[in-house]
Amino acid sequence: MAIVAAFDEPALAARLTAAADVSGRSPAEIVGSAVRNFIDTASDDLWTQLIGIMNRAPDPGLAAMRAILEKTLPDIEA
Repeated sequence: MAIVAAFDEPALAARLTAAADVSGRSPAEIVGSAVRNFIDTASDDLWTQLIGIMNRAPDPGLAAMRAILEKTLPDIEA
């Protein structure tokens, strides 16, 4: 959860917590699965977008994690 806290985006943290609650897995497992799934299945277009995001960011690794989680975590229904 420390990496998610580093994003300073409460909405993303809430989405991660909700996904963990629904699946019965820990947030760390959700993050690991999201990253692994992105690596295994992302299209060339998504990789190109990720590279662009990383190139513009002061912390490319953090930006990559945020982008992957934003893309893969389900939205919270209101």
